[in-house]
Amino acid sequence: MRIRVARPDDAPAVVALRAMVYPYLVRGVESTRKMITEPPPEDGWAAFVAEVDTQVVGWVSAQRPGWTSTPGFGDIALLHVHPEHRRRGIGTALLTAATEHLTPLGVRQVRGWAQPDALPFARRHGFQPSRELRYSALSLDPAPALPDPPPGVRLRPIAELDPYLLYQANAAASVAEPSDVPIDAVSYASWQYDVWENLGLDKTASTAVEVDGEVAAFSLVKRDGDRMWSDYTGTIPAYRGRGLARLAKTAALHRAAAGGVRVAYTSNDEANAPMLAINARLGYRAVAAQWSCLAELT
Repeated sequence: MRIRVARPDDAPAVVALRAMVYPYLVRGVESTRKMITEPPPEDGWAAFVAEVDTQVVGWVSAQRPGWTSTPGFGDIALLHVHPEHRRRGIGTALLTAATEHLTPLGVRQVRGWAQPDALPFARRHGFQPSRELRYSALSLDPAPALPDPPPGVRLRPIAELDPYLLYQANAAASVAEPSDVPIDAVSYASWQYDVWENLGLDKTASTAVEVDGEVAAFSLVKRDGDRMWSDYTGTIPAYRGRGLARLAKTAALHRAAAGGVRVAYTSNDEANAPMLAINARLGYRAVAAQWSCLAELT
């Protein structure tokens, strides 16, 4: 077994491994290849793979995220190992590579994610569970009907929008998102990378709700083939409580289905009661859970 920095040509193997461990996540080969080739700006991002006999059997990425004002905070994402290669020290070796990458960046507190059966591993390495994340799925056969917006409200595919206006709405909506640290420092450059320039973003299905010409709510769709991920659905504070998030998400799901998507996935913090209620009304069912886990780096 060896741990090494991920390479662009690892993308097909990485996607296949991810699909095995996290069948509810959606990121295709080309999007993964781009992420490895052109890492996110500003965030000190790095990814590592575990290799056994030239086969990729594990993955982890780590960054010091620029989207929060919290100093010294780091993120470790999607640490996972092929089921047939577990309990051989591979997960620990990947975690070590991630923390050794973060420490010189000034990270003092780190967040990782663990499925329920991996919580003992997290605790053994000094991580304590913090927040529960629910993953949900929705069949788009049949698709939700395209809703009729009320007077003064317009549904628009985001392809028609100035991306900076969508960024401003996204940033405003994210501040109140339940999280271990506030999502309050998203730069336009990082948003362009993560959202607008993401190879999986479906700008025809992704939908914005305009009220009197202002972007009031939106629902973003990232897809891979006939599977999609509801990347984020939000409403800016001044327009909350009017059903606009549900309107945006329903329209986005309808348009995605018209474009060939057959199943939609999403995730929500268990404390996000408004979005969980929207998803329940749309027919989503829970398929998995993960916990955010926090640790101090010394």
